Amino acid sequence: MTNPQLTHRAHAILRATACGRVRVSLSCEPDIFVDGLAFCDQPGARALIHAGLISPARPGRIGEQVPARLTDTGRGVLADAGFGARGTAA
Repeated sequence: MTNPQLTHRAHAILRATACGRVRVSLSCEPDIFVDGLAFCDQPGARALIHAGLISPARPGRIGEQVPARLTDTGRGVLADAGFGARGTAA
């Protein structure tokens, strides 16, 4: 099921997460980092986390940056948009 509300930017962050390029800070309002840089749209990134599309890959301390991973729902959104498990065009 394709989600028409997801922007190209949202799909890009999902693809970057699938490629292992994303880290997330552990807090109630997490921040996303892509290739070591703060993502330009933190509210959009937080929406993806709160929607259950991205999650931390492991536990850690409050404020720590840990690798991010796609949830099953996030992988489904990418698949519905025509992208494979590694975020590349299928």
